[in-house]
Amino acid sequence: MRYDPDIRIEERDDVYSPSEDSILLIESLNVNEGERILEIGCGSGVVAIHCAKNGASVTAVDINPSAVALTRRNAAANGAFMDIRLSDLYEDIDSHYDTIVFNLPYLPVNDEGMLEKAWSGGDDGIGPLPKLLNEARERLLPRGRFVIVVSSLMDQPRLDEVLNEYDVTAIGEKKLFFELLRVLEIRL
Repeated sequence: MRYDPDIRIEERDDVYSPSEDSILLIESLNVNEGERILEIGCGSGVVAIHCAKNGASVTAVDINPSAVALTRRNAAANGAFMDIRLSDLYEDIDSHYDTIVFNLPYLPVNDEGMLEKAWSGGDDGIGPLPKLLNEARERLLPRGRFVIVVSSLMDQPRLDEVLNEYDVTAIGEKKLFFELLRVLEIRL
């Protein structure tokens, strides 16, 4: 997809704001008309809105009630129709999807506030990735994919260990002055 600067996104202090990683994810992800997409950790809704505006059928979830409310406002303001709900990962998800997208909290730090959960991936930066991939099997349609953002700041040997049993393709990357961001497409 192309990042559309005409999509207006309201921001809040207690919700992860669109950043380089969000734009990289949008620009790396190709979606098809009618593709069923689940975005976990939707934050402001910028990725989900881009998917919906490109013809996908989108469900967007977040653990943060403020993020869910903000995504609803941003979707309405941009004419993007999607299912938006409060959910901790797959907790309130009972459907199956072609694609699951997650701008993973990948920074190797331990912070516990609601906003910090949007970027804090624990000591190794891996965060909930192992659990998400394990449970994705129950949520993905045949030939489905899981798309995430990862950082060179993560514990790379641990990331390699987690991804070892999957078919992984890098579909985008961006070099920042302090890290390399990559978008990975994972096939189970």
